[in-house]
Amino acid sequence: QVQLVESGGGLVQAGGSLRLSCTASGSVFSINTMGWYRQAPGKERELVAQITSVGSTYYADSVKGRFTISRDNAKNTMYLQMNSLKPDDTAVYYCNAKLTRTVDYWGKGTLVTVSS
Repeated sequence: QVQLVESGGGLVQAGGSLRLSCTASGSVFSINTMGWYRQAPGKERELVAQITSVGSTYYADSVKGRFTISRDNAKNTMYLQMNSLKPDDTAVYYCNAKLTRTVDYWGKGTLVTVSS
């Protein structure tokens, strides 16, 4: 079992920045890839960024150059630095931890609201 707790969401003006954190507890040694997903009102959940246990990263095209994902394995924490935020970035952001291809865990989400 893995527990994930997100923090760092909030209200920010367009062009501003936020840093999200996701702290894992439990069987953290089993975690491989971690990622951030988001779900905007009326839309499906989408992958924003991922980072593997060795630091390889993936970004959705919509956030490339603006968001940076990182991971501190010593603190069992993953981060998402979000710069140049746009109103379209408004969503609930979820942390995900994958143990295997079929076993993963989710946090409860943190709301990011970007005002125009």
